[in-house]
Amino acid sequence: MSPLEAQQLLDEAECIVPETVVQAALDRLAGEIAQALAGTFPLVLPVMGGAVMFAGQLLPKLGFPLEFDYLHVTRYRGQTHGGEMEWKVLPGQNVVGRNVLVLDDILDEGETLAAIRDKLLHMGAARVWSAVLTNKDNGLDKPVRADFVGLDVPDRYVFGCGMDAYGLWRNLPAIYALKDK
Repeated sequence: MSPLEAQQLLDEAECIVPETVVQAALDRLAGEIAQALAGTFPLVLPVMGGAVMFAGQLLPKLGFPLEFDYLHVTRYRGQTHGGEMEWKVLPGQNVVGRNVLVLDDILDEGETLAAIRDKLLHMGAARVWSAVLTNKDNGLDKPVRADFVGLDVPDRYVFGCGMDAYGLWRNLPAIYALKDK
């Protein structure tokens, strides 16, 4: 996609969650997570690459000791629909006996987050918590629910705040939805 086409994609999209609402959700999430996990010395694992922006904004708001690592699993590979699960990086930190907090950008169908939870429990985590910036309100019976949810978004393809459209626009501070076809 050319830079002009990328700009056109954004110009035709609808802003569905402004930056101020995203920031308020991050503040609320930080409070909820601190209340539940302060004192547990959790291992925090953002899911690359969508959760990079979410983790970068959330972590400074968590005023308690934690360890940080990451994992990378994907189903999208620059597309707008999920495919086969591809594990790229497992956490380097030992998860055995740990409270683990997984951060992800969106809970869509729930397959990726459920697979991550199952993998971490299989690796010996004591408990796996999950926080998502967005939960897609798609009416599906998801195999997992996030413990902490920042925002509910409509059943549309959304991007910004770490989420991408065709590999683009993760850097936007607000959340947009692709133009309906």
